[in-house]
Amino acid sequence: MASTSSNTNGIPLLDANLSSLPETVVCPVYDRTKLRAGIVHIGLGNFHRGHQAWYIHQLMQKGLAQDWAIIGAGVRPQDQLMRERLIAQDHLTTLIELSPKGKSAEVIGSMIDYLPIETRNTALIRQMAEPGIRIVSLTITEGGYFISSGDGGLDVDHPDIQHDIHHPQSPRTVFGAIVAALRLRREAGTGPFSVLSCDNLRGNGTIARQAILSLAQHIDSALAAWIEDTCSFPNSMVDCIVPATGPNEIALAKSLGVDDAAPVTHENYRQWVIEDDFCAGRPELEQVGVIMTPQVHAYEAMKIRLLNAGHQVLANVGELMALETIAECMSHPVISRFFHKVEHEEIAPFVAAVPGMTPSQYIAQIAQRFSNPEIRDTTRRVAFDGSSRHPEFLLPIIRDALDSGSSIEGLALVEALWARMCTGVRDDGTSIEDNDPNWERLKAVAQESAQRPAAWLEQHQIYGDLANDPIFEPAFCRWLQMISSKGGLATLQSYLENVQNPERGTPR
Repeated sequence: MASTSSNTNGIPLLDANLSSLPETVVCPVYDRTKLRAGIVHIGLGNFHRGHQAWYIHQLMQKGLAQDWAIIGAGVRPQDQLMRERLIAQDHLTTLIELSPKGKSAEVIGSMIDYLPIETRNTALIRQMAEPGIRIVSLTITEGGYFISSGDGGLDVDHPDIQHDIHHPQSPRTVFGAIVAALRLRREAGTGPFSVLSCDNLRGNGTIARQAILSLAQHIDSALAAWIEDTCSFPNSMVDCIVPATGPNEIALAKSLGVDDAAPVTHENYRQWVIEDDFCAGRPELEQVGVIMTPQVHAYEAMKIRLLNAGHQVLANVGELMALETIAECMSHPVISRFFHKVEHEEIAPFVAAVPGMTPSQYIAQIAQRFSNPEIRDTTRRVAFDGSSRHPEFLLPIIRDALDSGSSIEGLALVEALWARMCTGVRDDGTSIEDNDPNWERLKAVAQESAQRPAAWLEQHQIYGDLANDPIFEPAFCRWLQMISSKGGLATLQSYLENVQNPERGTPR
């Protein structure tokens, strides 16, 4: 490990320097040299370090989970920069809690290595094949699951999946690497591991299971049968607002006494709900507040439909109106009213209560969290990858509402705001930079839809049968025409002020 050095802008974050950090910074009390790996986590961004890694760290602070340390991994070239930064500081991370009452910092040490980023994923496969690895966890974003727009299964026609089918020893994808590692474990007799998805997907464990089994079936049916019989794929729900890190966050860490190249800021709230289905053991996560329950789906539905969908209610109109953060959106009187109206009237009716929390109570809670001015969670970050987030978070609610005969006016407006945002120009004429893996295609369709609104809905890989729905399609087109001619703010005001027609809530 590197040795101590002085820095007037904070003490460099290293194992050797932990005892020299300010007393106000909480540091690991366990001996990191004695930790042993039990988890490989793929997709090691801010959220993982501010959420799952924090929970493991808390167990270690209690003298538990010493054999459940985390080894980080990535499969994208852009993960290399994070790897370099974390290796340079002994894989330590400063977490900075941003509460309306003040700031506090702690250093977590639950991660002990970060694997090389390789096109063939050799090091990742080898590490996952090690007998000590009992959980492989994922935060690879909603778009990383290769979900087919047709049947919702694995998109086996995707070029990367096709590559993995024909070159299983040198896979490109996370799932190809997992299948390759499980093949080695089966051959060596070292047993299976659990795959723990921590992404914002309904039934994330079920989706991960489906993807891995489908890919394995195309490669080796006997291996697929072994995976199905021995591995487990617990569903989970994760929740914590973790903004992106930039120069301001690095400067904040220095002001608190720590020179950290990759600090993580987060709100003063976390929740983790997991289905207790682990084939090779697990840490005692309930000891640090994790809810272990077979009823993950109820918690998951509440969070995805009210919080994640609620984020999209705010983010696209925030971008159009040049509001930088979610907190600024919540402080805007019109946008805030829009958020509450859509949440209470069009989303909450399709969310069930969970123990100790009704949908209305949850809306009040997330409204308070979204309004925290200390959390500079940008509208740009929240709006990113709408082509994955809207089909996952919003469109299922629209379908439920249509099936029940309920109003979809506000949700149709949310979709129209996304379409307008994707034109790449704000209401004030400034440009919106690329903000989706499919940005160029979305932008071209959005610009066409400014003249012919139905063009946006003709993206059948996103909207499917909603494109021709006799209630949703005209509502969407009407709102998009209004946004294009009058702007986002005037359109929101029209939605909020118009008397609703009792026949399915259509404005007069």
